[in-house]
Amino acid sequence: MIRALRLLLGCGLFSAATALQGSAQEPVRYDISFENRAHHEAEITVTFSDLGSAPLELRMSRTSPGRYALHEFAKNVYNFRATGAGGRTVEVSRPDNHQWNVTGHGGAVTVTYTLYADRSDGTYTGIDRTHGHLNMPATFMWARGLESRAHELTVRIPEGSGWSVATQLAATTDPTRFTGRDLQYFLDSPTEVSDFWERGWDVDGQHVRVALHHAGTEAEAEEYALAVRAIVQASQNVYGELPTFDHGEYTFLADYLPWVNGDGMEHRNSTVLTSTGSLRTSMVNLLGTVAHEFFHAWNVERIRPTTLEPFDFEAANMSMELWFAEGFTSYFDDLILWRAGLIDDDDFAARMGGIANSVTNAPGRAFFSPVEMSMQAPFVDAATALDPNNRNNTFLSYYTWGSGVALGLDLMLRESFPGVTLDHVMRDMWRTHGLTEKSYAVSDIEAALARVSGDAVFAREFFDRYVRGKDAPDYAQLLAAVGIAVSASRPGEAWMAPLGQVSTSDGHAVVTGTPTLGSPLYGAGLDRNDRILSLDGRTLGPSLSPWDVLADHRPGDVISVRFESRGAEYEAQMTLSQDPKFTAQLETGGAFTAAERAFLSSWKGISKP
Repeated sequence: MIRALRLLLGCGLFSAATALQGSAQEPVRYDISFENRAHHEAEITVTFSDLGSAPLELRMSRTSPGRYALHEFAKNVYNFRATGAGGRTVEVSRPDNHQWNVTGHGGAVTVTYTLYADRSDGTYTGIDRTHGHLNMPATFMWARGLESRAHELTVRIPEGSGWSVATQLAATTDPTRFTGRDLQYFLDSPTEVSDFWERGWDVDGQHVRVALHHAGTEAEAEEYALAVRAIVQASQNVYGELPTFDHGEYTFLADYLPWVNGDGMEHRNSTVLTSTGSLRTSMVNLLGTVAHEFFHAWNVERIRPTTLEPFDFEAANMSMELWFAEGFTSYFDDLILWRAGLIDDDDFAARMGGIANSVTNAPGRAFFSPVEMSMQAPFVDAATALDPNNRNNTFLSYYTWGSGVALGLDLMLRESFPGVTLDHVMRDMWRTHGLTEKSYAVSDIEAALARVSGDAVFAREFFDRYVRGKDAPDYAQLLAAVGIAVSASRPGEAWMAPLGQVSTSDGHAVVTGTPTLGSPLYGAGLDRNDRILSLDGRTLGPSLSPWDVLADHRPGDVISVRFESRGAEYEAQMTLSQDPKFTAQLETGGAFTAAERAFLSSWKGISKP
């Protein structure tokens, strides 16, 4: 997520301590070992030299590349100790929970601390008997004022473990020592230390490798690597070229184990991929994340929003462009799987129908546009809070809505501008903002659309309706042009709430989630944790469920509902409706016309330059 060459001018990482910096200064040196890995601990030593006399301000990050909410990594640090030059005693003070100030150090500081880490994903660090899965902001302290110095990492491999190191950090002649040219690059460089399986191949003079830590077979690993290779090629075809990777290498860091946490996180020259799913049972789902994260090597790592530039490690990062950075990437990950031959036409059609259904039926569209929804990321991106919220009705993920914007735009371009596709918009953004690494705003994406389509009016109206506005494209009409038919999921059946919002156990029917705005359940006044006692005058119990009652009715019927809410009983009238959810599938036989078949084929093919 980070521009490695940009210093942190203008954000929280830059302070008056910059006076500590000079030319050709000693790097910051990190050393990590795993003696107590059975209990998820690492021992970390950091050496800071050439400091002058100013106090040294040490920080643990509060955010991590690719995450937009706060994550308080300092909570996992203890046994902190610091000494000055020659081992002298220093004074340590704590201005806040994330900082240690060291004074009286004599120009050098050595810090040691213990890190507890038991979550392996794209944000946190996980340490156990099987590996050290390191996300740098969650692991290593850094010093204000030393941001432009090189940062070195030495990894102490446990004896007899068979572990080695995979990272986007630059290798040295010592296989356990690595370097990052500055703090930004170092913090953006996740590192896997384990007995991983590895495969690599060359693409246009650069090296791509898979470092896979899993419990499967060699044959499964080989199949996975071949699929990753196909994804790399299909992604490259969208843009016409690979990015120039630092050190000429890109690394997939994959942990597929029962004790890790599911995630995917992009970085400048690598990605973290974690899941409890195995290659044997979840191959296609895992490859979807691979496609998403690798597409980020262009879209968000180099085609980068101004609102995330530079990334702030001390505060939540808000962006107005995540519908494009994440949402368009979510659309392309399905498209890339399809083009790479990893899913078939029917699967792709169903996925496009799923996007269309989610966007069309989301009540959150009434409250925020895709731009405004992107700004909600600090509240939802793995953020935590104790109080209940109404996001079921007010939020539509910028991943989902952005993919819906992309789907609609791609089909509109293909239908109205012969020879023009969304691939061309991405290529324009790559040439204008990716290769140059000139950050962009929402208006720059509109300008790219105007250039590619040759129609500034179309571009402005599209953005006014679907990006700055809250409209959803007419997906049924757009998908019909490629032979994908949209139909109601349960035509003619009575419905009162989405699946999962009412649960039954021990003869009780309970509203388990916040009712969806516009649903019969919401209209009748029921809310989370209310207990439904009867429907249509029929008492619910072990032998009669809500679904039994609904089966005797049709959309439009009005029935009574008696329920208990916070200690009191109420009765209301409920007007049943038809489930608004729809499905999409390819037409078959004679219904699938030659024109539709040709349109579908062109969608699957590589767009001409």
